Amino acid sequence: MPLRYVDPLRPRGSKYEQGVHFGRSKVGQFLARHVARRTDPLLFRLTKGRVNMGPIINAPLRTVGAKSGKPREVQLTYFHDGSDVILVASNFGQSKHPQWYYNLKANPDCTFGQEPFTAVQVTDADEYERLYELAKRVYAGYGDYREKTQDSGRQIPIFRLKPR
Repeated sequence: MPLRYVDPLRPRGSKYEQGVHFGRSKVGQFLARHVARRTDPLLFRLTKGRVNMGPIINAPLRTVGAKSGKPREVQLTYFHDGSDVILVASNFGQSKHPQWYYNLKANPDCTFGQEPFTAVQVTDADEYERLYELAKRVYAGYGDYREKTQDSGRQIPIFRLKPR
């Protein structure tokens, strides 16, 4: 099952915008954190990536645990920049990075969807800003998350997954 191409510049319709609006609400955030993270991996496997709980396309990231060395999986929103996949380690705007961030830093070889990649953190300031603006086009909630992290001083990391 090839990974669906997500073009951040593609215009999206009103149904998509309604889904994003709901996803940014308190109820939508609760469902994303507590329900979708458990149901989306199952839906991804059963439908070969054609169905998600919401309008935003996501796929499973499989990493190796930074401390445990055990396989780890998390479902993430993504988009493409050319042939590279872009992941935003927003952690819903919390003050700490998500666990998968540490896993990729320790073990950059990973699988996304069912394709092999090597993860590289984006450190160039101009490239980071360009990609963050594209991320907000895919899901406007990334702007919310950035505002939330300002108090903690955390910069939300961005990873570029390069095909292996």
